[in-house]
Amino acid sequence: MDKVPMTAEGYHALDEELKRLKTIERPAVIAAIGEARAHGDLSENAEYHAAKDRQGWIEGQIAEIEDKMARAQVIDVSKLSGSQVKFGATVSVIDEDTEEKARYQIVGEHEANVKDGKVSITSPIARAMIGKESGETVEVNTPNGVKAYEITKVEWV
Repeated sequence: MDKVPMTAEGYHALDEELKRLKTIERPAVIAAIGEARAHGDLSENAEYHAAKDRQGWIEGQIAEIEDKMARAQVIDVSKLSGSQVKFGATVSVIDEDTEEKARYQIVGEHEANVKDGKVSITSPIARAMIGKESGETVEVNTPNGVKAYEITKVEWV
C-alpha cells in the first residue's frame, strides 16, 4: 500500500469533500431513489435508474477519498526548508524562450490545479525540477517539444 504525499491543505480539502458527500450528496440521492421508487414500475423508471447511477458514483467517490486519506502522508510545508526543490516547494521559473515567468507549488496528485499554480509531484515539470536549485535550468518534454526553464527561486510557503 503506497503512501500518498499531500500537503495539510490538500488533506483538509479531501476531508471537506468527504463530509459533503456523506452529509449532503448521499442523503439527497437516497431521497431521490425513494421518490422515484414511489412512481411505480422500476424497470421503465428513468429517474430511478439515474438516481441509482448517481448513488453508485457517490459511493465510489467516498471509497476513493477514504482510501487516499488512509494512505495519506501529510507533509507540513511550513516546516520544510532548503535550497533544493522537493515536495511542497514553491518554485519560480522563467521560460528561457519566451521570458515568461511562472510560479508553481509541487503538491500531491489530487491537489494539482495549474490555474492555481499547483503542479502534481508526478507531472513532467515537477519531476524535472526535483533536486535542482535556484539558478539551474531544467528541460521539460511537452506536447509542443522540449521547453527549458530557469529556476529563479525556491520558497517554502
